[in-house]
Amino acid sequence: MTHLVSFVSSGPGDPELLTLKAVDRLKRADAVLFDDLSSGPILSHVRSGADLIAVGKRAGRPSPKQDHVSRLLVDYARQDQQVVRLKSGDSGLFGRLEEEITALRDAGIPYEIIPGVPSACAAAAAAGIPLTRRLTARRVQFVTGHDVTGQLPEDVNLAALADPGATTVVFMGKRTFPGLLDLLRDAGLPDNTPAILAEGVSTPVQRIERHTVKSLADRLASEISDRPAVILYGPLAT
Repeated sequence: MTHLVSFVSSGPGDPELLTLKAVDRLKRADAVLFDDLSSGPILSHVRSGADLIAVGKRAGRPSPKQDHVSRLLVDYARQDQQVVRLKSGDSGLFGRLEEEITALRDAGIPYEIIPGVPSACAAAAAAGIPLTRRLTARRVQFVTGHDVTGQLPEDVNLAALADPGATTVVFMGKRTFPGLLDLLRDAGLPDNTPAILAEGVSTPVQRIERHTVKSLADRLASEISDRPAVILYGPLAT
């Protein structure tokens, strides 16, 4: 017998930001494969006796390979287990969801995706700003700050990322942001563009720093914490 696998998005870390559907799936799960950023109090919703398997990936730390995580999902689903794959933020944003979906499809295992609060939206809320505004910030764009090698992607659309009418959110970009800014300057982004560094959003270690893109790049070139973060820049990041 094969059960449905539930991809549950945990949001940025505050258990109060879980959806009702997310909590329901956690309570009914026999096995939960969770990311590092989805641990802690969020796992208190899992029933006693359920298997808890840490499969998270963090930059610069030993992490399970993606094919191993995918095999675990398939194996648990085939063992008459109600499986939850618990991912941080919204699972569809830079969470390697597609690889795991592909593995389930290839194995003929049904799945569902339960959306969550993206860390970008939580960061904007924590900073007390909107992500859009008529005439000033008519577009929001999400971009990853590194590729599979941990380096700045070579194929970024610099014209789009330097657009003065957009709010840009950079995921996993603390280490590469100084290099990205060098490229954005050449594409026309002014050094005084407002920027926000949002670390540990919605958790007890939350920290919101307001910068220009230049001062933020200088800060990250000299000091980088291990807290998860997103970077926002554009006309509303003040």
